[in-house]
Amino acid sequence: MDAPLILGFDTSVAHCAAALRHGDNVLLSRTEDMPRGQAERLMPLLEDMLTAEGLGWSDLDALAVGVGPGNFTGIRISVSAARGLALALGIPAAGVSAFEMLAAEAEPAEHQLFCLPAPRGSVYVQLFTKGCATEPPRQIDPDNPPADLPLPAGCQVIGAQATQIANAFAGAALPATVATIITLPETLTRVALDRLAAPGSPPPPAPLYVRSADAAPPRDAPPVILP
Repeated sequence: MDAPLILGFDTSVAHCAAALRHGDNVLLSRTEDMPRGQAERLMPLLEDMLTAEGLGWSDLDALAVGVGPGNFTGIRISVSAARGLALALGIPAAGVSAFEMLAAEAEPAEHQLFCLPAPRGSVYVQLFTKGCATEPPRQIDPDNPPADLPLPAGCQVIGAQATQIANAFAGAALPATVATIITLPETLTRVALDRLAAPGSPPPPAPLYVRSADAAPPRDAPPVILP
């Protein structure tokens, strides 16, 4: 079977990032920093990339999309686009979390806790064992990590605020920014390539929010509905 042609994209943080991969070869990769406007920019960016390679939507074999954690609106934009395109084109779409991308680029180890920056100085964390997630992600205070955080002895703590967390559990800290560990969106499409090679079809991509939305209920009383 020929190597699949995969289009991957991510808008979970303040950017529009996309890559076109044919098997092990990244044909084209673009990342545009933008705090807002991803909804308007995403589809034109993807179409421009396909056109630049002389390709059309029907040439794609699969899609890959970053599912977060990150910005709520940004995650919804890309995940909705991936699900809609997959349905329209009749091809699979693989959702890949930022934790999985970190794990794919890190040197393998028995136990690793991957850390991503979160609002107000907190971090999102997820424990991996031999490259696979073994605990659900959670949001913690790195200066006061919870005692029930399941950190095995000698666990590597990798990413944002790694030193604070590792010190609390006598772990091995490997502090780094996400940008120095993974190369979006090339890593995204590489993880998706491995997942698509596994038996069966990947489940439809779903947002990974970790925390609840920062939304407050309206202060005004609801309107009265007349009979």
